[in-house]
Amino acid sequence: MTPREDLTPFRSFILKVANRCNIDCDYCYVFNSTDQAWRRLPARMSVDVARAAGQRIGEHAAAHGLGDVHVVLHGGEPLLAGPRHMSELLRAVREEIPVGVEVRFELQTNGTLLSKPWLDLFERHEVVVGVSLDGPPAANDRHRLTHASRSSIASAVRGIELLRSRPHLFAGLLAVVDLANNPVDVHDYLASFEPPVIDFGLPHGTHDDPPHRDDPSVPEYGVWMGRVFDAWLARPEDRHSVRMLEDIVALSSGVRGSVESLGLAPPTSTVIESDGTIEGVDTLRSVEEGASWLGLSVLKQSFNEVLQHPKLLHRQYGKTALAEQCQSCPLVEVCGGGYLPHRFSTACGYRNPSVYCADLEYLIRHVQGSLRQHSWDPQAAATPPP
Repeated sequence: MTPREDLTPFRSFILKVANRCNIDCDYCYVFNSTDQAWRRLPARMSVDVARAAGQRIGEHAAAHGLGDVHVVLHGGEPLLAGPRHMSELLRAVREEIPVGVEVRFELQTNGTLLSKPWLDLFERHEVVVGVSLDGPPAANDRHRLTHASRSSIASAVRGIELLRSRPHLFAGLLAVVDLANNPVDVHDYLASFEPPVIDFGLPHGTHDDPPHRDDPSVPEYGVWMGRVFDAWLARPEDRHSVRMLEDIVALSSGVRGSVESLGLAPPTSTVIESDGTIEGVDTLRSVEEGASWLGLSVLKQSFNEVLQHPKLLHRQYGKTALAEQCQSCPLVEVCGGGYLPHRFSTACGYRNPSVYCADLEYLIRHVQGSLRQHSWDPQAAATPPP
């Protein structure tokens, strides 16, 4: 299929190399949400599927003149694939992508299974590693327990410390916001591991199943992240970035952000399941059964065909795909209407403001206001010099 020239190509390809996990996070959109597709998917991706994915990625890169692609190894827990099989998967993907295209491999893990042999493998294949951790022991163990309801943090911290011994492999930390946790304590604890990046994710919620709030009249998640911003800004000696906050700064300056949960730029990521089926946004599993499924596979379709799937085309339309309330909002260029799953309701589909609308407004205004106090003006920063 000839690609439409007005469509933004994929650049990030998330491979679900394992579809099982050794811990049982209660908020997990893969195993503990409405969609239970994992039960009928292979426990791990085969080499043949990985090779087909590599071929499709290579085709897509060639069709769009991409100089580099980002391949993320995900799960479940991807380390359950095992070192030997993982090495075969990595080799199969890389061999099918043209030599002139740089492949940047990243793996997201809960950290509990990391070992020296794993790090040696990542060295050989040039894979950087991100670890999921929600904060200090009490904060992390509120949601991230083993299947036997035991703490997972000691094993996770051991894995992080092992990863820190090879800092060039350490991609960063990912935490899910929980209002029960102190935001400054969480930030400072994560920062103590000296990650290059700290990512914070908002809990999955929809208008039908909204996120927990202690006081619905207060933008509690925005206030929580605002306190993280203040802690981050107050410690210039820290070298890490906080991706959500840096994206707000960038988008306020007229610069494109790096995550698809903010801003109006078309998303550039897609997901390949362990059986080769393709999803546009895998976190839509938190919305309803089948919401993420496209009926496409790397074994049969190209990524150019995926781009033009009706379920994904609206992601290319920017502001016009949003609710009228969002289109008229002065912060829409930064907020982007919020993350797609967070806009859903059975009554109106995805043409709703985010369930975090008030939180995002608070946080964006807080960040912009704080930076103005430090003599930074987003409007001036966005204006090119004469």
